[in-house]
Amino acid sequence: MRNEAPNLPIGAVAALATPEIHAPLPTRDATNRKNMVLLIQLRWIAVGGQIVTIAFVTTWFGIALPLVPMAAIICALVALNVASHSWLRYRDDVGNRDLLIALMLDVVALTSELYLTGGASNPFTCLYLLQITLGAVLLDGRSSWSLVALSVLSFVWLTIEYRPLAVPHSDPFSLHVTGMFVGFVLDAVLLVVFVTRINRNLRERDAKLADLRQHAAEQDHIIRMGLLASGAAHELGTPLASISVILNDWRRMSAISADPALAEDFNDMEASVQRCKSIVTDILVSAGQARGEDSAPTTLKVFLTTLVAEWSAARSARNLMFRDEFGSDPAIVSDVALKQAIVNVLDNAFEVSRDWVEFVAERDGDQLLLSISDRGPGFDRAMLAQLGRPYQSSKGRPGRGLGLFLVVNVIRKLGGGVSAWNHRGRGATVRLSLPLSMLAIGEPSGD
Repeated sequence: MRNEAPNLPIGAVAALATPEIHAPLPTRDATNRKNMVLLIQLRWIAVGGQIVTIAFVTTWFGIALPLVPMAAIICALVALNVASHSWLRYRDDVGNRDLLIALMLDVVALTSELYLTGGASNPFTCLYLLQITLGAVLLDGRSSWSLVALSVLSFVWLTIEYRPLAVPHSDPFSLHVTGMFVGFVLDAVLLVVFVTRINRNLRERDAKLADLRQHAAEQDHIIRMGLLASGAAHELGTPLASISVILNDWRRMSAISADPALAEDFNDMEASVQRCKSIVTDILVSAGQARGEDSAPTTLKVFLTTLVAEWSAARSARNLMFRDEFGSDPAIVSDVALKQAIVNVLDNAFEVSRDWVEFVAERDGDQLLLSISDRGPGFDRAMLAQLGRPYQSSKGRPGRGLGLFLVVNVIRKLGGGVSAWNHRGRGATVRLSLPLSMLAIGEPSGD
């Protein structure tokens, strides 16, 4: 099986020419939300670290700390975290301003703790750099500089206003150096842990944005193809009508009607012309219409058996093996684009395996599985890796390789997916997976 389209489903192209408009995914807001969760986690670490530090300093070094106001600051941080958790539960979008406010509140809390514990002489002033670094990674330029300004002003203020600590220690300088070392290690560890996690969130966001750009490029490609298909349909209508009239005139000639072989050839030619006219009509009907406007209610069995019968008759194919293993027969909407997508896969299989093609309908939970298998040469590995990308063809002819590209986009617009694999011996299978909720009239039954 190849990614070919001997008879491209250009009616499906026209149906896709006006794709449904979807709001862009809130990729940036989702990433900011993850980063806000990281800031909340960092605040919990700060609360725990302050409690441990206060307990250690008061018991081990015997330094008298203003426990009541410091406990009030810790309780305020806990309340802020609880409020932030509740706020995030009802908010899907987190913006740059929200992150800025969170970081500024952390700077204010750190400044308050340092004010109560010696001001700028406290060795833990290096934790300002943690907030500034996180701001530089998370915020835009203007907000980052705002956070820098707040941190610098806070440090300057601490050199003027602070509560001095009485340190009952024989060597205050060594104690200060020890505090600087602890602060440095804490700052370095937290920076590595949280900046690494933030960068991972940013990489995930960039990957999602790349997928969105690829999807937008494919949609633009489909739109241009739909417009070209509609224009071609208008241009082809007149010559096809002329050919049909000429064939009808020739059929009445005695030399042709008396020859059975020529008469059979004329029947095949007229059938081909009628099929071309039907394709052109489908394009003109579907162009500019949203999905569902040219659909009709039916049942799954009727939809599939009718499709198989029409496909077999149009191609004189007697080797299509159809097996309906779905079970129930739910009422569905007969979607033109879906029909032509299935026909395209059948055409691809029939082109490389005219002696045997198998079409199986199955059910997997709430999914409709349509599998089309053949005994052809199978897919190239490169084509399997690029399944559904345009112009992935093994025949090297211009304009080929659009078949599965169109199929993938039709199925994706219906909420499903396309997969393909080669068999061990010979042949390949293409499977279309569709949610029944997108096809069924009413809720799909579970039987």
